[in-house]
Amino acid sequence: MQRIFVVEDDDSIREMLMYALGTAGFDVQGFSDGGELLPALAQRLPALILLDIMLPGEDGISLLQKLRQSGPCRDVPVIMLTAKGGELDRIRGLDLGADDYVTKPFSILEVISRVKAVLRRGAAAPDSAELAVGDIVLDGDRHTVFAGGEPVSLTFREFALLAHLMRNAGIVLSRDRLLEQVWGYDYSGESRTVDMHIKSLRKKLGDAGAAIVTVRNVGYKIGG
Repeated sequence: MQRIFVVEDDDSIREMLMYALGTAGFDVQGFSDGGELLPALAQRLPALILLDIMLPGEDGISLLQKLRQSGPCRDVPVIMLTAKGGELDRIRGLDLGADDYVTKPFSILEVISRVKAVLRRGAAAPDSAELAVGDIVLDGDRHTVFAGGEPVSLTFREFALLAHLMRNAGIVLSRDRLLEQVWGYDYSGESRTVDMHIKSLRKKLGDAGAAIVTVRNVGYKIGG
């Protein structure tokens, strides 16, 4: 049974998430702040962390940064829980390595769907072959990306998104198709998730990020 850590200081929200995830078949453990979370991570790593941004003491962004700098926790998927209108926080979270975000107020079904989608890593795993488009080189076996000869550190989802674009170089991919094939969502209407990951990806790739082209009212493509 996969274990999920829920870090949320609002007791009612935390208990609601724990109950729903437990009903969905997960082993769930809840924490009210980072002071409770960090010792638990030293004992056992979860399959995924739901992490609220607005926490007492050390906030979720700072905790995420610590997780991504820690060897054992570096690859644990993290979904951020963000306040409505907190776009800058969401962008910062993606830049620091969050795999996805859910905006409050949210539906429980949405949270469960996103948790399952992030955990379906195998379905979105990139091919092992080396891919190259312009100044960008991606190696699926080594899980490395170089842009202009410099190494680029990407989250799992950013890596999968870039690999999918590069495997389909020159082809315009709609946001719904990217959601389905990279995130594993079986529903549409979450195009903002794609847009924010593309924005973060371009920033990390630097000048080479210009190879990712927005096709107005359609989606994105790379190269060609």
